[in-house]
Amino acid sequence: MLTQNELIKQISATMGKARVLSLTVLMREHQFPLRALIDITFHPDKNIAFRASWLLENVIIVNAEEHVSDLPYLMQRFPEVSYPSSQRHYANTIIRLTNHRSPEKIKATLAAIDLEAVVEKLFDWLIDPKVLVAVKASAAEALLNLSSRYDWIADELANQMEFLMRDGTAAIQARGKKILHQLRARKTKGNNI
Repeated sequence: MLTQNELIKQISATMGKARVLSLTVLMREHQFPLRALIDITFHPDKNIAFRASWLLENVIIVNAEEHVSDLPYLMQRFPEVSYPSSQRHYANTIIRLTNHRSPEKIKATLAAIDLEAVVEKLFDWLIDPKVLVAVKASAAEALLNLSSRYDWIADELANQMEFLMRDGTAAIQARGKKILHQLRARKTKGNNI
């Protein structure tokens, strides 16, 4: 059985994508509790927290349905994410979970959870000038996914993207155009119904 301390030891050293994938498989084989992994993402060592966040994203990519009972805990802890290197992985995790192609089991579980604190944190990252551009781009995409649940997000997200695009990097310009296009398409589709 893989313990929390053993996993921390495994991720204490620098690792690449291949190592993340092999650890994801190992965690699955040992049925490593998602809650324990979530807790490690808040480790005082920022490097360990980052690697645990990277693992968390991969575990969700591989099979979120296996961890559906832990989604309320994940959403509860989400607003506490403060390490810049963990923020992008958490935002990407939210993107995966809230994607329209998510399994019905995931959608049903998330529908029963109040996600307003998650939305608030994503907007905080979008607005904060100190937050990395990659995090902002992922936060914006997660908010786009959540705009079908909370209708007020669409207008606020559009405003924030237009503001960020004024002096934004190429990455934020590209993501911003994509998000604004999708928001407009949804609005037009909604008006044609």
